[in-house]
Amino acid sequence: MTYSPSLSSAFNETRNRSDKLSPQSGMCSLCTEDCATTCELGLAAVLGMRTVYPTTTGANQVGSEKDYPIDYSHFNINGRVFGAIGANPTHDEATIFNVNLEREFGLVNPVRLAMPVILPALIKLNWEDYFGGAAMAGVCCVIGEDAREKDPELKIENGKIVNFPAIGRMLDTFRKYYRGYGQIIIQTNVEDDMLGVADYAIREHGAEAIEIKFGQGAKGTQPVKRVNGIEDALAKQSTGYFVHPDPSDPKVAAAYENGVCPNFYTYSRLPQWTEEYLVPRIAELRSIGAKNIYFKMAGYDPSDLEKSIRLGIKAGVDMITFDGAGGGSGYSPCKMMNEWAYPTVIMEEAICTITKKLKAEGLSVPAITVTGGFASEDQVFKALSYGDGDVTAVGICRAAMAAAMSGKKTGDMIKAGNVPKLFKKYGDTIEDIYGDLAELRAIYGKMANDFSPGAIGVFSYLNKIAFGLRHFAALNRKFDVCYLDRTDLIPLTRNAKDLIKGKWFE
Repeated sequence: MTYSPSLSSAFNETRNRSDKLSPQSGMCSLCTEDCATTCELGLAAVLGMRTVYPTTTGANQVGSEKDYPIDYSHFNINGRVFGAIGANPTHDEATIFNVNLEREFGLVNPVRLAMPVILPALIKLNWEDYFGGAAMAGVCCVIGEDAREKDPELKIENGKIVNFPAIGRMLDTFRKYYRGYGQIIIQTNVEDDMLGVADYAIREHGAEAIEIKFGQGAKGTQPVKRVNGIEDALAKQSTGYFVHPDPSDPKVAAAYENGVCPNFYTYSRLPQWTEEYLVPRIAELRSIGAKNIYFKMAGYDPSDLEKSIRLGIKAGVDMITFDGAGGGSGYSPCKMMNEWAYPTVIMEEAICTITKKLKAEGLSVPAITVTGGFASEDQVFKALSYGDGDVTAVGICRAAMAAAMSGKKTGDMIKAGNVPKLFKKYGDTIEDIYGDLAELRAIYGKMANDFSPGAIGVFSYLNKIAFGLRHFAALNRKFDVCYLDRTDLIPLTRNAKDLIKGKWFE
């Protein structure tokens, strides 16, 4: 048995010629000389290094195709029929409508969540509605790293950003719908930090929250992107990027002129965050106006997981998001997306073990979010329950962006008089068809009728997640998500039993 996909992928539009495969290699068992380059090997034979990354990046998002040997589907959800926790055990009070989904975190500045969800870092595709819908739903969202690339008006002087007006527009997509819940956060990688993205955003645009990136579940190293020609390479270098080979080296320039220079690549530097740098740096960001600081971590070695949490404690970080294998959405190496890091549920086990250890030492641990492959309410419920009280929220990224894109596309079709067949039975206007628009009018008034269909789509999708969570919580007679724990899960396989008993890492 193999868990890895064959040498074909949707994100490279490749396929195996034969349906008979050699499981270990993923190759067709019969490889023939007249094959017309259909698989990953044929693609690499022509395109070379660039096939380490998906060839379909652009108006798409991509995720892992590996079938991991354990995930949250290996657990069923428990159920109870007697009593009520968090509500009076009466017919009128113990209802799904009285399940409290709100959470709160933050050391100095409390942040309230209307439901235990955040939308992790993105700055591509329909990000306007992704952020706007997050505000409507009352959850946190994150502006992704390298957001400065989206601004043609960006100006850098003496190695620091002095003009980045687009960041204000990004923040405003959330702030104009803010209703007391959630927060919009700016993620910074090494280059962003070197260029002073956070400092500029705080001082010039009133940004309140910064996330410092260590890694993500599909991209444990930073991306490499091919640059077309020495002029573009020099331009990238002038904006703070590491470029290889160095286009400002006279020998490289001469080789380029002679037609014997290799391709130029930009490379986002690997994080080398240390306590000696981060603790005073975070204090500096707070001193100029940052109200909340976050870390973004991935499923690295458990010793690194523990070190990141201890560093977060030392620096007074408000929340750490841990991203498990199987994620995607960004410019991630294909094989890294499939073949590295702990699957999310195993990563969560490691984090919870570490968290309980640190709490036993008397330490105050930051709020914890887990993310990586979540799309439905049963998965969110299972992750919260598996967290055993140590997980505050679950990150939903690709699925929420899919809702932003679908909501917008469907709205555009309705406005054009081309109602999709799936929705014709509900009516022929956005007011008729978008089922949870009434919920938005109850919050914002009739102005909600003019909201973007994409943002309504994100709100509606998250509202479905929230409603489903309430059902599962009520099923277990728990009327506040703070009471969810591992007794609410039923392991279905030997692997799941070993995991929930803490034997996975033995």
